[in-house]
Amino acid sequence: MKKQVKTGLIWAFVGVMLAVMYVPIIILIVFSFTDAKALGVWEGFSLELYADLFTNESIGAALGNSLVLATVSALLATLLGTTAAVGVYYMRRWKKPAAEFVSNITMENAEIVTGVAFMMFFLAVRIPYGWAALIIAHTMITVPYVMLSVTPRLSQLNPNLYEAGLDLGASPIRSMFCVIIPQLIPGMISGFIMAFTLSLDDFIVSKFINGGVETIPVYLYNALAKRGADPTLRALSAVMFIVLLTVLIVLNVVTAAQKRKRSVAK
Repeated sequence: MKKQVKTGLIWAFVGVMLAVMYVPIIILIVFSFTDAKALGVWEGFSLELYADLFTNESIGAALGNSLVLATVSALLATLLGTTAAVGVYYMRRWKKPAAEFVSNITMENAEIVTGVAFMMFFLAVRIPYGWAALIIAHTMITVPYVMLSVTPRLSQLNPNLYEAGLDLGASPIRSMFCVIIPQLIPGMISGFIMAFTLSLDDFIVSKFINGGVETIPVYLYNALAKRGADPTLRALSAVMFIVLLTVLIVLNVVTAAQKRKRSVAK
C-alpha cells in the first residue's frame, strides 16, 4: 500500500511538472489559430497570423540569420567537439579530469557572465561584433554539449579498436577516420542537433555581440520592447516549437531503431 502511494505521488509530481512546462506552450499554439490581438481571447478559427508570419520580411530575415548561424556554428561545434571528445577520452591520469572540468565551465557558468566575457574579449582582440563574433561565440558555447553527446558513445566502443586499425596497416589518421569516427556518428548527430537547438535559442550572448545581425530571439525581444506582444509572434513560436519537437521525435525514433538493430546483431 505504501509503495502504491509513493508511486502515485511520484506520478503526480511528474504530471504537475509537465503541466507547468507544457500547458503554456499548448495555450500559445491554440491561440495562434485566432487573429485576436490579446492572448486568451478567441475570435474564431483563423490562419491570418500564419499568413502574416510568412509574408513578414523582418521575421523572414531574422529567421534566415538564425538558421544560417545555427547551422554553421553547429557544424563547427560538431567537428571540434568530436575531436575534443576523442582527445579527452584517451587522456591519462590528471589530464582527463582537468580537461573535463574545463569543458564543463561553459555549461555551468551563468549565461550573462559568458555574454559579457565574449563582448569584452571581441572588443579586446578587435573582432567586430556581427557574423564572425556570433559564429565563434555560438561554436564555443555548444562544443561542450557535443562532447557530452559523443563521450558516452566512445565509452561503449572496444578500447582496442583504434590499435586494431593500426595493426592492420592503417595510419593513425586513417584509423581514426575509418574506424573510430563511423562508430561515433549517432553521437555526432545528437550533438549537432543539440548544438543547433541551443544556437537557435540563444539570446543573451547574441544580444551582446550581434552587431546589427538580428536573430529570432533578438527580434522577439526587440519586437516586444517596441510594439508589445505582436500576435504574429504566437504563430512564430508555435512553428518553432513544432519543428524542433518533430526533429527530436525523429532523432529518438532513429536512435531507438539503431539500438534494436545492434541488439539483434549481437
